[in-house]
Amino acid sequence: MARFTLPRDIYHGQGSLEVLKTLKGKRAIIVVGGGSMKKFGFLEKVENYLREAGIETILFEGVEPDPSVETVMKGAQVMREFEPDWIVAMGGGSPIDAAKAMWIFYEYPDFTFEQAVVPFGLPELRQKAKFIAIPSTSGTATEVTAFSVITDYKAKIKYPLADFNITPDIAIVDPDLAQTMPAKLVAHTGMDALTHAIEAYTASLKSNFSDPLAMRAIEMVQENIVKSFEGDVEARNLMHEAQCLAGMAFSNALLGIVHSMAHKTGAVFHIPHGCANAIFLPYVIEYNRVVCEDRYANIARTLGLKGQTDAELTDSLIEMINDLNTKLNIPHTMKEYGVTEEDFKANVEFISKNAIIDACTGSSPREIDAKTMEKLFECTFYGTKVNF
Repeated sequence: MARFTLPRDIYHGQGSLEVLKTLKGKRAIIVVGGGSMKKFGFLEKVENYLREAGIETILFEGVEPDPSVETVMKGAQVMREFEPDWIVAMGGGSPIDAAKAMWIFYEYPDFTFEQAVVPFGLPELRQKAKFIAIPSTSGTATEVTAFSVITDYKAKIKYPLADFNITPDIAIVDPDLAQTMPAKLVAHTGMDALTHAIEAYTASLKSNFSDPLAMRAIEMVQENIVKSFEGDVEARNLMHEAQCLAGMAFSNALLGIVHSMAHKTGAVFHIPHGCANAIFLPYVIEYNRVVCEDRYANIARTLGLKGQTDAELTDSLIEMINDLNTKLNIPHTMKEYGVTEEDFKANVEFISKNAIIDACTGSSPREIDAKTMEKLFECTFYGTKVNF
């Protein structure tokens, strides 16, 4: 038996924030990151809409990029004191991911982080609160997924929490928020969305339910990502929808080792998540093609890329991704990004072992062990061919 889970409601299109006026409840905590939502007036809008609905609010702000376990526990304590019946998370992936994790420890104070990182092992949520996610970036799609990524800085490990319980109840995908992104963030989040869709299309739990979502997301990203990067308003609006489609696909089909690698290098070398995905994606396709070249070829065929055989089409897909990275000013290797050879050699065994036990590795189309992961990381550092 398989499962396909999405938020109960997805409100989309310009002005969709206004649905907050219709909420029924008593208290809501609003979780945000830096100051962008306040700077551009979206936080004030949310507060006013909730006030119009008769809901008392409290603000938890300052969630850092790659949110920490400590931030999660601090937020959960604030929730336990305020006792909200709605958790409203807005901004990039970090505040929404953090709020999801806070939700767990708000409802179950004695639950531990070590228990929470066990995939699909959470207790039943919604005993105290429901969850609304409002994304301002076009990449993580955490507003529609069963995932949250939290960093343990002491252990230098990013942990993906995975459980259908943390799929939000309501997603508000208002494209006005995405217009505030700087160009570099547009590039990184856009390539994150493309990686989500491609990995979902080849992951072990892919299905007739997830495939159409993944493929449509891939088409929309190819058509709009460069124009969005250049500042085209309509392209940016469409990228906000594309990343949401990709999220609905991967939340159910799962992901693969591009994400496993990005999680572990992000915690050690501090490469932004979308940038890391963009760097690793072509190499992982080369690695995986021996078991799912037909799937990659089908993507290339749908996109109208050149090639007659599955091998030629897969080569064209890899070429397209490398070309996008060039146009978006994204490095092609970790060395080009700025990781030193000394640091890489000192940490490659550590990140390889941790990538193997990452929750995303189990759904990869091709199996991999720690030694092979090291070889793959070496290819992504030096830019060498994956021929194993």
